[in-house]
Amino acid sequence: MNILITDTTIIPMAGDQRLWFSGDIGITDSQIAHVGTVPDSFQADTVIDGSNSIVLPGLINAHNHLSMTLLRSYADDMDLFSWLHYKIWPIENRMTAEHIYHGSLLGAAEQIKSGITAFADMYFHQEQTIRAVLDAGMRANIGATFMGDEQASLQRVGAYRDLFAEYDGSGDGRIAIDIAPHAIYTCGGRTLEIASDLAAELSCRLHIHLSESLQEQADCFDAHRMSPLAYLHSRDFFKVPTYAAHCVHLSREDLELCGQLDIHAVHNPTSNLKLGNGVAPITEMLKRGMHPALGTDGASSNNNLNIFEEMHLASLIHKGQTGDPTAVSAYQVLQMATTYGAQALGIDQRTGSLEPGKDADLIMIQTDVPHLQPMHDPIAAVIYAAQASDVQTVICRGRILMHQRVLQTLDEQAVIAHAVEAAEALTS
Repeated sequence: MNILITDTTIIPMAGDQRLWFSGDIGITDSQIAHVGTVPDSFQADTVIDGSNSIVLPGLINAHNHLSMTLLRSYADDMDLFSWLHYKIWPIENRMTAEHIYHGSLLGAAEQIKSGITAFADMYFHQEQTIRAVLDAGMRANIGATFMGDEQASLQRVGAYRDLFAEYDGSGDGRIAIDIAPHAIYTCGGRTLEIASDLAAELSCRLHIHLSESLQEQADCFDAHRMSPLAYLHSRDFFKVPTYAAHCVHLSREDLELCGQLDIHAVHNPTSNLKLGNGVAPITEMLKRGMHPALGTDGASSNNNLNIFEEMHLASLIHKGQTGDPTAVSAYQVLQMATTYGAQALGIDQRTGSLEPGKDADLIMIQTDVPHLQPMHDPIAAVIYAAQASDVQTVICRGRILMHQRVLQTLDEQAVIAHAVEAAEALTS
């Protein structure tokens, strides 16, 4: 199917140049065919009026626990380790595959309505999250999670090889399988090695929580006399490209080591602030040429999957923290949510920017609303003023997932009803 978007404002995110322009976009089947000027010979099956809209790449949520939507507002105003030990882990032990599916569907619906076309997940019953992603039409890196000791981890290796063989590249390439050891405080040393070795064997990526809290940092120094990052490096963990969630407490030495290794930090400002964990050194990362991505974390610690809130926070807290109003510009934040996120997930050859030949992953933001007018600078408007509710149309690989705020691949009310029922059964 050919789709033509006419007379719109385009933010292509192609390269480091801060750029926008007016024009049209032509989509042929799953790919972008034209950006800016579409030839008269282009035959469109569907024409979308892009006037009073901004078109930009689909947003990328580089760290999530999708089905934790069922635990939204279940455990709040607690520190990280109390939150995990006393609230989250006990109820997670009761979660079934069906819980995971309905929670994942709810999260997929919420993400589409927030303009997210791709995300990275780390959780259990991965087949159920994959099932929800395929139903929704999104793109996802699904983490095969490791926790616990060597014996428990060795028992998972065969199942994860099978998971990779069956699902990596499925959904016309929308699904990627990554290996996701949870964190140094939930994985023994041998578990970390087993996970890293498996990722190297499968030639996939690693997804891990890293340096999220001061307690994690202190416990690691007590046990190993080094930082969490240095500890992982000492175990030859970083055999493949790695995206690491949080990275709040990286030292200068850690940042230098990150520069030597293929590590992408994932900034989760809302979750880090809400759990009292602090603010990641994003300004320093950018100065060093690092490309941090952006994530929401799960809806149990956020409490939503609204990437616009993350962009807005990321654009402000570093200015306030440093006293420098030029710290972390609007364009850099938009890079974090698009091109840098695609790099972190290893999908930058397919998505993250609007260029001919790339997959047609894009969103349309309505601009004829009071809080977005007058439109002096579309990039500033997206970061400092736009809301998730301004996203009108979402397209992933040329398939329309939402148009005029109506989901096209999911029955929104049925998804909500099933998720509420599942959450009530889980918490009763």
